[in-house]
Amino acid sequence: MRIVIAAAALLLASGVQAQTLKCDQASTQTDMSLCADQAYRKSDAALNAAYKDVMARLKGDKDTATKLQAAQKAWLFFRDAECAFSSGGVAGGSAYPMVLSQCLDKLTQARTKDLAAYLKCEEGDMNCPVPGKP
Repeated sequence: MRIVIAAAALLLASGVQAQTLKCDQASTQTDMSLCADQAYRKSDAALNAAYKDVMARLKGDKDTATKLQAAQKAWLFFRDAECAFSSGGVAGGSAYPMVLSQCLDKLTQARTKDLAAYLKCEEGDMNCPVPGKP
């Protein structure tokens, strides 16, 4: 589940291809918003891959997989609500898409690290619900 951000509309309206942007040289608000959205999309793809990896490890444990699904849905709800709140100060302004994307990116990267950590648990770690590699 993704928040639809105004940066996507900017992308279509401006005709700019996100992959052709030089984000280290972005100087307009439109370019900065597009670059922030591009970074978030990359992080979202990494999150989806990490989630799939954890779910694959839980293939034989339906109860734990169901708990992960519930946790992920709750986390997505939290992330979206938190970013709506934290970017509220610029709501309606030209910086809103950038600020929103930056928040989504930051929280998504943190969740990806959390999921990746489940894949590297030490043997016998009782705080890790994900079994080691077979």
